[in-house]
Amino acid sequence: MEKEELTNKVEEPLADYGRYTYADYLTWQMDEMVELIKGKIFRQAAAPRRIHQEVSGRIFNKIYNFLEKHSCKVYAAPFDVRLPVKSKKHEDIDTVVQPDICVICDPEKLDELGCVGAPDLIVEILSPGNNKKELQNKYEVYEESGVKEYWIIHPNECTLIINTLMNGKYQASRIFTHGDKVASQAVEGFVLDLEEVFDDMI
Repeated sequence: MEKEELTNKVEEPLADYGRYTYADYLTWQMDEMVELIKGKIFRQAAAPRRIHQEVSGRIFNKIYNFLEKHSCKVYAAPFDVRLPVKSKKHEDIDTVVQPDICVICDPEKLDELGCVGAPDLIVEILSPGNNKKELQNKYEVYEESGVKEYWIIHPNECTLIINTLMNGKYQASRIFTHGDKVASQAVEGFVLDLEEVFDDMI
C-alpha cells in the first residue's frame, strides 16, 4: 500500500482495510506515529499537550533514577513494544504499541527494534482523543499479553488507577491522587509519590 493511500486511511481504527502485521509496519514511512492493535491501525493522538509531557517526564525520571542500579530498564515513547501471540516472527505479530512509559526486567525481550513480549509495567497517560484506545483496546491487549501492571493516569484530573494482573485478569485499584504514595508490585521496591507528580498541575 502506498504511503499517501495508507495515511489517508489511518482512522480510529481501520476496520475495513484488512489486517496488518509488524512486517507491514516496518515498511511504512509515515510522518505520524501509528500503532497496530490486533492487526488494525490506530493513529496516535496529536502532539501531546504540555501537561501530558510534564507528568510523563516526572514519572520517567523517578523510575529511571530508581532503576539505575537494577537490571530492569525503562523506556519512554516512541519505543516499539511488540506483543506476539503465535510467534515472534514479524509476519505473525499484529500488535505493536508505543506506551508512554514501560519497564522491562527480562533482557531477553529487548532487541535493536525495541521490546518483543510483555513489559512488566506500562504507564499510559490519557490525552484528548485517545481515551478509548487506552481504556479499552490497549487494556485488552495488555491483559491478554500478560503485562503485570498497567497504570492509567488522567493528568487533568490528577488521578492514577493501577491495574494489576491476577490470574490472567486485571484487578483495578482505587483511584489515587494528591497525597497518595503508590507502590509497584511489578517493579519491586519502587514507590511513587503522587504529590511530586501532580504538584502545580492544578
